[in-house]
Amino acid sequence: MTRFALQFGQTQPGLTYVERCTVYGICARGEGSIAVARIGRAAPYDYDLPGGGIEADEDEAAALMREFLEETGLTVWPARIIGRAGQFWNNGAEPRNSLATFYEVELSADDGAPTEPDHKLMWIAPADALAKMRHEAHAWAILHWLRQRRQAGQRVG
Repeated sequence: MTRFALQFGQTQPGLTYVERCTVYGICARGEGSIAVARIGRAAPYDYDLPGGGIEADEDEAAALMREFLEETGLTVWPARIIGRAGQFWNNGAEPRNSLATFYEVELSADDGAPTEPDHKLMWIAPADALAKMRHEAHAWAILHWLRQRRQAGQRVG
């Protein structure tokens, strides 16, 4: 089983965790909010950074742009890698180890709508998004991104 230097979540004895390469992005709007995918048809909802699995015929950039469009309706371009982290979790009855690369992305267009019927784009303050994230790895990515921006002298939230 592959593990990244940062690995979140716990394994359960007796389960085999399937590794899945994934990619997620942080898209800022102005100074105070980031794009978050709200998942579910009714409360309680799950909240993730937009992104998901990389298909066999895709590279990270292509997968990130496709997933963003499907989940949020936003057209984005990957600007830089924030970091990488693994996340053990159960996707329904399927144990997974999501091997994720997190990107900061630039917004190219925001005139679409999610094509995934149970997804809704939410613009949320980064501190609020931290508290809502379903996966620890996503919260880590937001925190790491905020710290990188602060060190670079940029302001968000």
